[in-house]
Amino acid sequence: MADMYNNRPVNDKVNGGLAGLDEAKKDLEMWKIKAEKADDVKSRLIVEKLEEDEAKVKAKQEMLAWVEKNNEYQKDFAQSLSSVQDEIGKLAKRKQDLLGKLMRCQAELEAKRAESTKLKQKFKIYALIPDTEVRFTTQDKEETDDDSQPIRGVFTISQRSTVILQGGQALITFEEEKVASQILKIAKCAVSCENKSLDVKPKRISMDPVVKFEVHLDVSRKEIKVSNVPPSMPEERVTDRLEMSFSRPSRGGGEVEGVEYDKNTGTGHITFRHPGVAESLALRGRYRVDLDSDVSVQVGPIYKYKLRKFQTFCGFPKRTILLDDIGDTSDEEDLQDHLEIHFQKPSNCGGEIESIKYLSGGKAALAFFCEEERAE
Repeated sequence: MADMYNNRPVNDKVNGGLAGLDEAKKDLEMWKIKAEKADDVKSRLIVEKLEEDEAKVKAKQEMLAWVEKNNEYQKDFAQSLSSVQDEIGKLAKRKQDLLGKLMRCQAELEAKRAESTKLKQKFKIYALIPDTEVRFTTQDKEETDDDSQPIRGVFTISQRSTVILQGGQALITFEEEKVASQILKIAKCAVSCENKSLDVKPKRISMDPVVKFEVHLDVSRKEIKVSNVPPSMPEERVTDRLEMSFSRPSRGGGEVEGVEYDKNTGTGHITFRHPGVAESLALRGRYRVDLDSDVSVQVGPIYKYKLRKFQTFCGFPKRTILLDDIGDTSDEEDLQDHLEIHFQKPSNCGGEIESIKYLSGGKAALAFFCEEERAE
């Protein structure tokens, strides 16, 4: 019993030690687990740190690459901007040059238009050609025997060259061209006149351009025009009355093929079936028609014309010269005789004179030249 009581504390201590050991083991296991978890967390954090470092390095490299690209882009932009500015400057300069050229071209165009208008006015022929009787002598071989063909004629219009002779000037025409050429080489000619010497200046004559052209005229044998028809009736009735009136042989008419009438202008166009009637009526000039009353209308031929072979000529006379700066020292006829005598002498480089005309001061005349006298 004593032993039993003596061993009880020892067992209690042993049991207590075992319980503490179990708890320590449990704590150890718990801390091991925590340590393992901490190691896992540490490993994960280390991996994440490495990944973040790699990402940071990569981001830094990308940032450096973008910075480099940005610098290149800025450099390229600066170069492009400079190039564009240079191009803009060139375009602005070209624009100014083109504007200047445009203004010069416009001024030149206006000058050309003014010159064209002046030349048009210059080459217009303001001349009344008088009525002339034309006698046909022969028939052209190309003409046919068909009477319905129009009457054809070709007229040549040739303008004569002119020059205005002022007072104190003279025109001399030599028989030979070489004499005129020799005189023109002399700057001044000393002409003796009543114990005096006159210095005259030989000059070449400049003439205005002249024109020459042909007028081809076709006159209808079957058609005439009617004018001065009063609008006293409706247009259709006037047309019928014209056809009836021009169909009467007793008045010189004939069989009518067609009638055209314009009420607004009071004119008409009559076409006969046979030639000859229109010719005789056109020569009469007047014809009586039956409208609401007996009316006399004007009749005339219908013709077509064309201008062909239009040519312009300009030049100077080959045998005629102008003497200028002639002083009035004597009578006009006497001075003209002295000029003729002087320029006839071979010693003065002269020759035979075909014609001479001198005008004293205060006078003026218009001289005409033949076509063969002009040097083109």
